[in-house]
Amino acid sequence: MGSADPPNTTSVIAVSTGEAPGWWPDLFSTAPEGGGHGPESPYFCQHAAVTDIRDQRPAEATLDFLRTAFPSEWREPPLGQEAVADWEQENRVVLPEPYRTFIAEISNGSGLGPAGDGGLQPLGWLPDTWPDLGPRQPGEPFPLGAAWPWEDDESVGPEDPRIDAAFNNGSIVLGSEDGQSFWLLLTTGPRRGEVWMIADVGAVPAPGDQAWGFEEWVQRWRTGNGWWD
Repeated sequence: MGSADPPNTTSVIAVSTGEAPGWWPDLFSTAPEGGGHGPESPYFCQHAAVTDIRDQRPAEATLDFLRTAFPSEWREPPLGQEAVADWEQENRVVLPEPYRTFIAEISNGSGLGPAGDGGLQPLGWLPDTWPDLGPRQPGEPFPLGAAWPWEDDESVGPEDPRIDAAFNNGSIVLGSEDGQSFWLLLTTGPRRGEVWMIADVGAVPAPGDQAWGFEEWVQRWRTGNGWWD
């Protein structure tokens, strides 16, 4: 299904070399126009504060849906509230709901799920094809406020630390598609709780600027309404 987060390594831009999926360019249709990529840029968050306040517990209807969405034979055992709290303390972040309660009480990952390559990753695990850009830091601010197609950005250098931050800061990895694109759940910043996709060409909220949360991401997969049409 994948591997746990790697130890500290030197940052390199050594991302997937395959072509992005055919639908990938369409995701950037809502990217802001113009501007550089400094603090004033529309792509970057100026105030991406780390969240330490726990969300309200999800409605039982939401939890019932998540229980039925993932067949029991494909589920990994839930972590339990204590283990989730320990992970949050270690990583200096509080996970967004309903994902937090899902992994604590229902299933910490599933071999069958919205992510096409092996399903939903357990908390803290990474797909085998995840690029080695250094340590993941889910408690650090997620740096982006909007889609950023850095493939077309002339300001991007060969070892641009902004790309490392987009991959590693303020998110957990939910899974991968085609071995080269990765689903993220944002854990910090003003867009916390949203599902994004990231690849070697850029990062984008999915399916556009009005991004899905975890529950809607799962709903789209279950109904075939979304990527899965």
